[in-house]
Amino acid sequence: MYKNLVGFSAMALLCTNSIAQGTQQDSIKLQELDEVVVSDSRFSLKRENSGKTVIKISAKELERNQGRTVAEIINTKSGLEVSGSRSYPGQNLSVFARGGNNRQVLVIIDGIQVSDPSNVNAEYDLRLLSLAQVETIEIIKGASSTLYGNSAATAVINITTKKAIKDGLNLEVISNWGTNQTQNNQNHNISDISNNVTVTGRKKGLSFLTSVGHQFTDGLSAAIGEEEDVFSRIDGNIKVGYEFSNSFKMEGSAFYNKLNSDYDNGFPVVDADFSFNGEQSRFALTNTYQYKKGEIRLNTALNRITRNFVSDFPNFYVSKSIILDVFNKYTFNDNIYTIVGLNIVQGKTVFADVEKVKNTDPYANLVYVSDFGLNINTGARWNNHSAYGSNWIYNVNPSYRFKINKGYLKFFGSYATSYIAPNLSQLYGPFGANPELNPEEDTTIEGGLEFQYSDRLRFSAVYFNRAEEGRIDYIVVDPDTFVSQYRNISEDINLFGVEVELWAKPMRNFEVTANYTLTDSKNELALRIPRSKLNARISYIINSKAYFSAGYQNVSERSDTDFATLSDVELESFGLIDLYYKQEVSKQFSFFLSIDNVLNEDYVEILNYTTKGRNFRIGMRLKI
Repeated sequence: MYKNLVGFSAMALLCTNSIAQGTQQDSIKLQELDEVVVSDSRFSLKRENSGKTVIKISAKELERNQGRTVAEIINTKSGLEVSGSRSYPGQNLSVFARGGNNRQVLVIIDGIQVSDPSNVNAEYDLRLLSLAQVETIEIIKGASSTLYGNSAATAVINITTKKAIKDGLNLEVISNWGTNQTQNNQNHNISDISNNVTVTGRKKGLSFLTSVGHQFTDGLSAAIGEEEDVFSRIDGNIKVGYEFSNSFKMEGSAFYNKLNSDYDNGFPVVDADFSFNGEQSRFALTNTYQYKKGEIRLNTALNRITRNFVSDFPNFYVSKSIILDVFNKYTFNDNIYTIVGLNIVQGKTVFADVEKVKNTDPYANLVYVSDFGLNINTGARWNNHSAYGSNWIYNVNPSYRFKINKGYLKFFGSYATSYIAPNLSQLYGPFGANPELNPEEDTTIEGGLEFQYSDRLRFSAVYFNRAEEGRIDYIVVDPDTFVSQYRNISEDINLFGVEVELWAKPMRNFEVTANYTLTDSKNELALRIPRSKLNARISYIINSKAYFSAGYQNVSERSDTDFATLSDVELESFGLIDLYYKQEVSKQFSFFLSIDNVLNEDYVEILNYTTKGRNFRIGMRLKI
C-alpha cells in the first residue's frame, strides 16, 4: 500500500538531482520565491512566511486546463477527493478533504461564503460554476473556522472570478466540443458542448464585466443503463466597479446559474425518467476603504436558490441566505498584521414551515512575521448560533523559516478547533430530520515542512490528525422498514494522514508536479474516500506558442454501499492517464486538444452509476 509513496519519493530525489546538476546554467529569474498567498491570513504574504502549504491554482494553470470543470481540477490536488467528477456530468458532487465529509468544506467566491441552506449538506454546488468565469483558486486545508466560520473544518476553497484588468474594451470567447462516452460505448459522438463569452471594459476609475455561458451534454446514463440522461447549464454574471478615489472603491456583482439535469432512481438504482431543475441568483456588493496602514472592507451578499425534483417522490425547495462580513485589516509595521471583523450569516428554507438560522460571529486574527524566521498566525472567533448559543473556536499556527541560498526551508505546525452546527435540512428537512441534533466539534493538529530552491524545486510534507466529536450521520434506525434519521454518533472519530507535494523544473520549459495523500482512521473511512491517492503531471513548453502535458491519477480501494442489500462493497483501485496539447496561433487565438482516460480504463467511481471511459475534446479561445 506504500508503493505509490516510495515511487513518489524516488521521483522527488531524481528531480532534485537533475536540478542540482543544472543550477549553474539556470538563468531564469527567481519568480516563485515572490509568490504570495492570501487565504490563510487574508493578507498578501510571501509563501515562505505562511504557516500552511497553500495550494494556489493560477490563471495560467486554469488556462492550461481549458475544457475541464472546476471540480475536475480540484480533484487533482493533495488531500482532496471530489466524488462524482469522473461520472455523468449531472452527478451530485461530494468534496471530501482529509477524510471529512462535504459539509466540512467551505467554498468562498470573491470573498463571500456561498452555501445552500436547503441542501442536505448545505454545501455549494460546484456544478453551477463555469471554469471560464474563474481567475484563480486557493485551497487551504485544515480547520480555518476562525477566519471563515461554520463549515471551514477540513478545507476552504477560495475562488476568485474574473474582472476587468486591461484598459479599453476587451472580448474573450471560449468554446469546447467533446465526446461523453463510457468505456464500453466508444461511439465518438460530439455530446458535450460548452461556450462562454466575456466582455470587459475599463476606463479611468470605472470597470465592468459581463459574461454568459452554456453547457449541454448527453450520451451517458446517470445509473448504469441504456437511457441517455441530459445535463445543461446556463450561467451569467455582471460586475461593475468604480474607484471613487485612491482610498475608496466599490464593486457590485450579480450571478445567475440554472441547471437542468435528468437523473435515475437511487433505491433501487435503475433507469428512470426523473429530472432536476435548480436556479441560483446571487447579488454581492463589496466596499473597500484604504487608509495609511490598513483598510476596511464590507462584503454583503444575497443568495436565492430554488431546487425542483420531479420523481416518484417530488420535492421543491426555496432557500435564501444573507451574508455580511465587515473587517478591518491593520498593519502595525512590516512584522505585525491584524484583522478584526464581524461575520453574520442568515439562512432560510421553506420545508413544511419556514425555518431559519443565524450566525453572528465577531473574530480577530494576528499575524507576526519576524526578521529572523519565526512567524505566527493566530486567531479566535466567538460563534453565536441562534439555536445553539455561543462557542469559542481558535487556532495557533507557528512556523519557522531558514534562508538557504536561493530558497528556504520552513517548518510549521498548527492547532485549530471548529464548530459545525446542524444545517436546516438535517433539523427540519423531509428525509430523516432530527430537531434534537447537537453540533459537531472538530480539532485538527498538523505539522510539516516545505523546502524551496530557486524557481526550480518546491517540496512539502504535512502530517495531520483530526478528531471529530458528535459527527452527524444518516443512520438506519429500523432495518425492517429502512426508516433512517440523522443522529449524532456517540463514538469519537479520529482521522490522520500524510500529504506530500512536489513541484520541480529539472530543465528549462519542463515541469513536474505530483502529490500523494494517505488518509487513515482509527475507526473507518467514510464511503468513497480512498485511503491513498496519487496525482502526477509532466508539462513541456515546446516553444513560446505550444504546450503539452500528460497526467496520471491513481486512486486506491474505497468502500461503497449497495443499497439493494445495505451491505458495504469494496471498490477496486484504478489509474487514469490524460493528455493535453495547446497551440497558440496568435496572441488573439489558441486551440487545444485533450484525451481523458487514454487507456480506456474500466473502473467504478460510484457503485451502480456510470463512469466515463476514454473521451476526446477540442476547444478554442479567442481574445480581442
